[in-house]
Formats: sequence, C-alpha cells, structure tokens
Amino acid sequence: MEEDSVGTCYNSPPPTKTGTDEMQEDQTPKIPPRTRMPQTPEHNQQSVPPDTQPAVPSRRIPLHSPDVDSNDYEEPSVFYSTIPPRSTAELDKSLHVPKPRQQHSCLYSDDELLDDDDHTPWQDDGLSSPKGSFSLPHTGRLSTHIKEDDSQLSTVIKMGWLDKNPPQGVLYYQRRWVKLDVDYLRYFDNEKEVYSKGIISTAFITNVAGVGDLKFEVVTGNRTFIFRAESEGERNEWVTVLQDCTRGHHRRSTINPGSPLVADFKGYLELRGLRSKLFTVVSSDKVFLYKNIDDYRIGVGITSIEMNVGNVKDSDRRSFDLTTPYRTFSFIAESEQLREQWVEAMTNAVAEALSNSEVAEQIWVEPSNSFCADCGAPKPEWAAINLCVVICKRCAGEHRGLGPSISKVRSLKMDKKVWTEELIQVFLLLGNERSNSFWAANLPPSEDLTPSSCTEERRRFITNKYRQGKYRKYHPLYGNQKELNNALCVNVQGSDVLETLSLIFCGADVNCPTDMANCPSPLSLASAHSQHLQAELISHNLNTELPQLEVVSGMEPKHYQPPPCVSYNGFLFKTASMARAITERKGKEEFSRRWCTLNDGIFSYYESDKNANPNGTLKASEIVCLAVDMQEKHGYEYTFELYSESERLYLFGTDDPEKHKEWVKSIAKSFIPATAEPLLRLGFERIGRLKCKDGLNLQTSKVGWFALVGSTLHVYLEDSKGEEIHLRKLNELSIQQDNEVLVLVERGRTLYIEGERKLDFAGWCGSIQTAAGSGGDTLSQQQLTETDIPVIVLSSIDYITQCGLMSEGIYRKSGVNSRVAALYERFRRDARSLRLKEGENQVDDVSNTLKRFFRELEDGLFTKHNATSWLTVAAIQDEKAKISQYKHLVNKLPHVNKATLQALINHLYCVQRFSELNQMNLHNLAIVFGPTLFQTDGQDYTAGQAIEDLIQHYILIFEVDEQQLNKQLEEIKAIVQMREKLNTKFPTHQRTERDGHFICTVYLEEKDETTEQHVKIPGSMTAAELILEVLDRRNIAVKDKDYWSCWEVCDKEEMERLLHYQERVLPILHSVGTESHLLIKKHSHMEAMIVYLASKADVSKHGIIKFREERSILGLGLPSGNFHDRYFVLSFTSLRMYKEVRSNRPEREWPVKNLKVYQGIKKKVRPPTCWGLTLVYESKKQEKPERQQWYLCCDGQSEMREWYAAFLSIQYEGDVWPQDGLQQSQVSRVLPDTRHGNVSLIPLRGSENEMRNSVAAFSQDALALFRDVR
Repeated sequence: MEEDSVGTCYNSPPPTKTGTDEMQEDQTPKIPPRTRMPQTPEHNQQSVPPDTQPAVPSRRIPLHSPDVDSNDYEEPSVFYSTIPPRSTAELDKSLHVPKPRQQHSCLYSDDELLDDDDHTPWQDDGLSSPKGSFSLPHTGRLSTHIKEDDSQLSTVIKMGWLDKNPPQGVLYYQRRWVKLDVDYLRYFDNEKEVYSKGIISTAFITNVAGVGDLKFEVVTGNRTFIFRAESEGERNEWVTVLQDCTRGHHRRSTINPGSPLVADFKGYLELRGLRSKLFTVVSSDKVFLYKNIDDYRIGVGITSIEMNVGNVKDSDRRSFDLTTPYRTFSFIAESEQLREQWVEAMTNAVAEALSNSEVAEQIWVEPSNSFCADCGAPKPEWAAINLCVVICKRCAGEHRGLGPSISKVRSLKMDKKVWTEELIQVFLLLGNERSNSFWAANLPPSEDLTPSSCTEERRRFITNKYRQGKYRKYHPLYGNQKELNNALCVNVQGSDVLETLSLIFCGADVNCPTDMANCPSPLSLASAHSQHLQAELISHNLNTELPQLEVVSGMEPKHYQPPPCVSYNGFLFKTASMARAITERKGKEEFSRRWCTLNDGIFSYYESDKNANPNGTLKASEIVCLAVDMQEKHGYEYTFELYSESERLYLFGTDDPEKHKEWVKSIAKSFIPATAEPLLRLGFERIGRLKCKDGLNLQTSKVGWFALVGSTLHVYLEDSKGEEIHLRKLNELSIQQDNEVLVLVERGRTLYIEGERKLDFAGWCGSIQTAAGSGGDTLSQQQLTETDIPVIVLSSIDYITQCGLMSEGIYRKSGVNSRVAALYERFRRDARSLRLKEGENQVDDVSNTLKRFFRELEDGLFTKHNATSWLTVAAIQDEKAKISQYKHLVNKLPHVNKATLQALINHLYCVQRFSELNQMNLHNLAIVFGPTLFQTDGQDYTAGQAIEDLIQHYILIFEVDEQQLNKQLEEIKAIVQMREKLNTKFPTHQRTERDGHFICTVYLEEKDETTEQHVKIPGSMTAAELILEVLDRRNIAVKDKDYWSCWEVCDKEEMERLLHYQERVLPILHSVGTESHLLIKKHSHMEAMIVYLASKADVSKHGIIKFREERSILGLGLPSGNFHDRYFVLSFTSLRMYKEVRSNRPEREWPVKNLKVYQGIKKKVRPPTCWGLTLVYESKKQEKPERQQWYLCCDGQSEMREWYAAFLSIQYEGDVWPQDGLQQSQVSRVLPDTRHGNVSLIPLRGSENEMRNSVAAFSQDALALFRDVR
C-alpha cells in the first residue's frame, strides 16, 4: 500500500515520521514461535511444542489518523501495524535508549488499584515513546536487520476506546485503548502506547456477554472484567468479535485453551522502580511480565515484550538491561548466577527472533514465495537455490531425492550463510510465480499437486517437473545448442534473470566459451557487466544436471533477440496517490520532488537521490494504464498518470518536455508486451491493458492492449494483428450494464470493452467518448458515417427528405434562432446520439442548422486554398470545358469534403425536382447555398452560379448512375404521395411526433436504452421483415418454436397489440401516439393459441365476460366506472354484446374488421382480474373519425388467450402465423462483412446504403402501400 493516499480517515495514531510512500511492499509476515527447552532457576522442564499459527484471513479495521501529511502517508492494508523503513542514520537517532531511572509506582495492572494509577511507569519518560521514536506507525517494513515488533505485527481483530471498571467494585471507570488479537485482549493508557497495562489470554476467556447499559463482561476462570462502550452498536460488536475469537472462529491461538504459556525460562525478577517482583516468562521470541505466578497460570498478565527489537546487556552484579526502541527495562535477578541464566535466555530469544526469521521474512516479501512452488503449501521454509523455487518441507524431501546435481536444497532458516544478498534478490525478483511461468508453463491441471498430496504423488510430480522438465516452457531456440549458448552470452549482460533461467534449463551451456579473452565464460561476462544477480544464478548452476527429455523434432533454428532492458532515472514531481479520478487542477504546491528510477521492470521513487530505501515501488506488471495529460493541465506543464491494478492513480509532472517524453516512452516500454510493441511508436494519449469481448464468442474475455491516438483507437488482441477503430465513424458508442461495459460499433460490427477495474476504465471511457465527438471545426474532425459524411449533414438531409420536401420555401425560410442554436450545439456535442423527430424538430430549424454548419466550417467545404478556383470555373462560358474543370476540382478535394459535397448536391438535386411543391427551383437553391458554401457575402452571383452548375450538371460532374438516381427519386415520390394521401384521408388528424417519420426506434425484448434499434422503415416493410431486420442486427438466429413477434405497446394505456406478421409497419407508425413504441419479443402463448385454433372446427366464440366502457353511454343504463357481466358472441362478421344469455336482441354490435384488440387493461379502471382485453373501435363512416374504447375482463389466462386467438383468426382469416415459420418470410438482404480486420465482430446495424435500398424496394409498386392502410 502507499504513503500518498488521500481522502481517507483512520482510527489509529499518526506515524511519527511521514516519509513512507505508497506502493510499499506488504509487511513481513509473523513467524510461528520455535520450540525451545524451557529452563527455570529450580529445575529443567521438558518443552511442549506450541501450536503452529496458520495464516490469518485479513479483516479491515477503521483507523484514524488526524494529522497526517497526505504526501507521505501510507494507507494501511492490513490490521496490524509495523515500523516504517528507515535508514541506518535514522535508526541511530530514533533507537536511543533512555537511561533507567527510579519509578514512583508499581507496574501492575490497573485491576489492582495501584497507589498512583495516573502516574504508572508506562507514562514515565522511561517507558513512553521518546520524541523521534516509533509510536505504532501504520505500515511499512523494518530494515532487513530488524524484525518487526510482533506486538504491532499480530493481526488485530478489533481495537478502540472503552471504559474499564476495576474488578474490586469501584464505581468509577478508567478510559483505556483496547486491542484484541487472536491470543490476547490488551488495554493501554492511550493509542500511542506500545506496552500494555494489562493482557488477558483469549485461551482462558470462558464467557463474554452484555451486562446492562452499554457494558459487557469478559469472564475467565476466576476473574471478571467489565468494559463499557460508547454506543449499543459498538458494545454488541465487541461482544460478537470476542465470542468469535474465543470460540475459534478466528485463527487458532498459539496457546492451548486453559493451559499456561509454554516457557523457555521463567521466574521472578525485580524491575527497577517497583516495590515488588514480577513473574517473568521467556517464551520463544517474547518476554511476558505477570504480577505473580498465579496470574501466569490463569493467563492474566501485564504486558509482553517482542525480542526482535530487543538487546540484552549486563549491568552490575545482579542487574541487567533489556533495551528496546520504546524503553529500557532494568531487571534485578536474585543472584549473579540467575542473572547469567536470564541474560542467556533473553539473548537466545533475541537470536531466535532475528536469526530464524530474517531470511524467510525477506523471501516471503514476494507474495508468491509465501506458498510452495510445487504443492502450494503456505509458509514454505526451504528452497532449491539453483532452480529458483521456494518449497515446503515435504517437497524439499523429494527434491533431495533428486540429488544435488539437479536440486540444491537449502533452508531459509538454518542455512544462513548461503543466503547472500544477491541470492535473496534473485528470489525476490523471480518469485515462485515467475519461476513457475517457466517450470510449470505446460502443467495439466490433472497433474498438479496440492498440500495434501501423498509422498508418491510428490515424488512423481517433482521428478517430472525438474528431472525431466516435462512441464517447462520450451525456449524458441531449444535444440539449437550454438544459438542457445550465444543467447546466454548476450542475455547475461542484461538484467532479465528469468530469460537466463529459461536458457540454462533448455540446454544452454553455462561453461560455454565466449571467444573473449577478458571474459572467457558467461559467469565472467555477467560479472564484468555488473549483473550480480545473473552471476549468482549461473554460479549455482555450474554443475547442474539439465532436464532430460527428447528433443522436439522439426524445430527450425532461430536467431536470438534479447528482450528490451528499460532503465531510466531522474527527478520528477509527484502528488499524493488517489483512489479516484483527478477532476481538479493540481497546483505546484501539491507536488513533491522525488528521485525516480525505472530498472528491471520496477518503477521506484525515493525521498532524494541519496536515499537507499524507496518511498514506494510499482512493478511494471502492476501498471495497467499510462495516460499523458494535455500541456498545462496541472501546475507542472508536462504530466502523466499511472494506474495500477490495486485501483490507485499516481500523478507525476515535470517542466522539461524531453524528460517527460523519455519517461513516458520508458514506462510504456516496460509494461507493453512485445506482441503490442507497434503501439509504442505512436504518439498516444493513453495506453494500457483492458479486457474485451468480440466476435461470436461472448463467453470468454480476451486481454487487449489499447492505445488512443487522436480519434483513432489502436487495438492489439491476443493472437491477432493490430486493428484501428476510427471513433468518429462509430455507428454506436454507449456504456452499458451499470457503467461496466463500453460498446463500440463500427461498420455494423461491435467490440465490448469490460470495466475490470473502475478507476482506469472510467478514464478510458471519458477519453474515448471525447475522442469520438467532434474534435474541431473542419469536416474531417466531425463525427462521420461509414461513407465519410458528417453525421450532422446526413441526418439533416434524411430528415428534410422525409418531412420537408413539401415545405414551401425550404432552406429560404428562417427557423427560430434559439431552437437552431440549441440543435446545432446538440449536433456538435454528439451528433451520433441525436435522432430528429417530426413534431419535436421543425423542418426550418433543421434546414437552418445545416446551413449554419457549412457557413461556420473552419476551412469551408471547398477549402480556402481552392475556393477561388471554383469561382473562376463558374465564369467559363464553354459548358463542356466547365464540366471538365469541375470534375478536376472535385477530385482534388479531400476525401471527406468530396463525399460531403456529393451528398449535399444529390440532396439539392432532389429538392429542385419537387420544386412544384416547395417552390425551390435550381436558381433559388443556388441563391441560398452559394454564399453559404463559399462563405462569401453574397454581393454577386458568382458563388450562386457555381452551385447552380453543380446541381444542374450533377449527373455528369459526379458520374452518377442514372438508374440508381431514378430509383431514389421514385422512392421520394412515393413518400410524398403517401403523405399527401394520409393528410387527405385524415384532414383533422392531430399530427404527432411519429407522423410521417420513417426512421423508427424499435426495442428488443424490453424498453431500454441498451436494446433500442433505429431502423429506417420503407413503406413496404411488414412486421415479419422488421422482426428479422432487428434480429439480424443482433445476430439472433430464429429457431423452431421461437415465435418472435412485433408488438405495438402503449405505455399510457398499459396495453399491447400483436402486429400480424404481414401487417405493414409504416401506417402503424403514423397512427400511434407519442406514448407508444414498437417492441420485438417472443410470443409466449402463440403455440398454445395455434393448438387451440387447430382443435376447433368453428372459430366463433361466445361466453360471459365482464365489460366496461371508457365512459358511460346514454341509453345503456350502465353506471360509469364499474364492470358488469355481459354475454358476448364473436362471429366471422361481428362482435355482439347481450345483457344476458337469454336476451334476443344485442345491446351493441361492432364489425370485427374495425376492431383493434389489445392485451391488458390499465389499472386506473380497476379491473376485477388481471386477464383483460382492451378493444378499440375506429369508425370511418362519419365525416369526423371517431374512436371508442371498451374493456373486457376474463376470469383466467386461458380464457383470455382463447378469446384473443379467436379475434386474430377471424380478422386474418385463419392465417395467424406463417405455416413454414417466420424464417421463410425474411426478405433477401446482404449482411455486411462480420470481420473487423482480424477481429470477428457482431453485426448490429445495416449501412445507410442498405437501408436506402430497402426503402427503395417498394418503389416498383408505389400504390401497394396504400392498399393495405387499415
């Protein structure tokens, strides 16, 4: 964790030194006590092996740090605290030993009501933490020669302030800072104290229960302790965790329940300043102080002293001192002989605390070394030093069986001499994880070991793994001895130790000649290049017997290219690390100067270039994203951000552009793999690793390497070549599934980017969305379609074609300025997501928005460089020469400008073809668009003449296919005719936002932004064709018994109607209101309906149904608002309603063909059951169309289903569902290529041309649409 965390508040004392930086390695794990022979002044006792300590599952505790420098604060990641790393000079200053002095009161627990409880030795200068000493800092590591204080290291389950009542019944309470770990409940005068006033062994606690208001009691064999919390919740939490601890829900205690602590040496000692002696116990690497031997036997003591920070020395005669960084304990023994025994016992405890754990703790700093490389057992204490793996005791026995020529087994705790600093660094650098990436690269899961594997399984596995090399990762040069030797000689000159391990155990000869007189061997080469870790690895393998397995045949020799060794250092300025994105500008005062280094895949930063211990480190493998900020975004002109796997963000800055560039390049090179190396050559704004899904396989995620450059996203997926996604050409860009998936759709294909980590994913989403928007005022910087036409242009043209060709004076009339400005800004912000709708957007507003866009283009449509040439050509009199020059100028335009010009002129050509309706002939359009497109003042007609020429000679200049153009005109003509006919047929019909709107929003399965589809609806499209169009986009195959259907859903009325599969969609869009929408979903009851209809010879139906009208009708005698039983008869021609079964004359009668039957009844009318139908009757015989609505309520679902099936069968003459299934009704369509380069992607939507062609399909019979208008 880190020093530079911000915005976090903790409930523990502040560190005395604020120099620890984030990214610090995890704390050294606690070592179980080693068994020793106990000694007493009276006689020797046989030692009892204490319980071993299994690993503790970590739990977080809120800690509080009121005054912490955020720039040098290290956030705790575990419950226990440790001492931060310090230089030797700092230790010399902070570990000074105060001189012993006379104390005025005893050391006993406050349970005994000491004479002067407020001035106990714990509060004296001799015991309290002196200025500059360690006072329970939060996290960090000791220097390698000092083991961490276990009083701080023990996993704290809970801690906080409590009031404690002495057991003698005194009414007043004493404020105590209380800590609970698996072995002891400890209480202190305050949270800064290291040594407690009292300890209670959890092994002796028999009961914990709440007693009275806010109080609880802790009961041992013959003592009861009363504590009081500040709140009921706090009290209950203390009771719960204490009960869990004493019942074994947490880690097992190292003390057997009900048994005294196993002692190596014990007896009474006098502590200077106290009036009586204390019973003192030396146990393993700790010293415990008790009031007397009885308290020792019942597990109630005063404090414990960790000997890993202790030092014992003689004083005079019977005295000796035990010094720690926190105080000096001056003991007096009963005799000189006993003093010598006490000194020896405590010295042994110090030696055990240091010597037994020093190497192991250093090796275990690398997390993967905390588990056996072969079976995964925790806390392995052995290692094969030549194979670079840390192993457990059981596996070590099998390694010895291989012989020292294959595996050189050494103990982490007993073979201290072999563990040089270089060898330790090799094991820290590689770790079991990286070593196994070679040794177990091809390990089948079925052959893997577990901690419980038997001896025979271990022997077989270890033999296969190391003697035969069965599971190793074969080097590309395997079998080519010459190239292997050459590669070894090259690699040992660099820092890649894993590569050297791979080369050696794939056959490279460590004793091969180098043909260099001064460096005859790889070992001397490594030493000459100061690669001490390489030399260490080679020295342990000079006589190693290599794995013997058959050489793989057919392997071609390859020439070796050493992996890049990235190294760089220098000063940078760093802010505090963050757990959330940077939203505000960071001033220079928020940065701190740090000496930074990048070497061997580790990025480190120090307080200064003179410090040996880094404030923080970050492995290259932990970096997931590097973002380069814009200049002057923060106080320092050039900054970059690093994102780690642990969801931390680090901001670094400098004012030197060259240093900034080199740091960005070096860091990126350190964590980007070779397969994505081309990304490093780009001028990226953001680069990193993301998970994504693509193609038809959406079950498994791939790891992708991404780089954002301008508006282009470069992608390297696993086993694929690089791809480019042009973000401004995306058909769709959305964030789905609660901001965890970014969906990119380009050319009918899609890529799903997953948010594995929230912090860097949010940064990617923001950057990609910004890059996908309009980036400037030139055409090429706009959001583009796949045909390279700005979305704003194509959307406006399509809308005016559909809704504005009949508008008189189109493009000449002005829109409302405020609406035009708002629409223009919406287009500029994100044109892709804007859907123009009639009724919501006025035609004149859209036309003026389009003109404003062209007028404000930075370089103009014709480009400033060539605009004069266009105007010159307009003055040419020879028509043939003029057309030739125009064609030449068109071809000189940039691609986006050319495509946009052709689309616009095509549109204007169509507009003037319908000038009898809109009064905009060729000349009028030229007057409007000449000054707009050439951005002139319009004082003369030269610009207008150029536009007039382009429209008039459109076919020749742009070499247009006349047959295709005629189809387009027929399509537009059909649209105009349909609109005229609809307006004539329903002259008083109130227009809604969907009237005449041919780009329709359709939803798949549910109404949600993530399921909506925008489909261009041609007049001939049926419901079946719409269904298949949408399913094709989502790549959903239609199977047997999949009754995919199209529904008209009315949210306001809470009802839905099934569209017949042959029903035309376009008239439905013109008739529904704004509260309705189209939904594609499966019909869950269609099969049951088909079975029911097949079983009936006559589809007519009759029965009693509860009935209600929308409003009361005069003459019927029905009170408004109630349902009444009525007898209904449904026949081939009509639906008749009778008051009762015996009635001869119907009360009402409706033609079946004029009824629309919806499923569902709105709750507002209070239907007696939920199985209802809503009937809508539209009368077309009157001069004014009339619409009436009734409700029919059935007693059950099956009854409603039967009535609904009967209605459908009668209305569509028995053709409820296609006999051959929905698939046979699919219109022929050409799907776009489903490959995105080498990336398989899912088709989501058709192209503009495809939709335009489908619209034009019905132009062959323009009247077909109107024959089916119901």
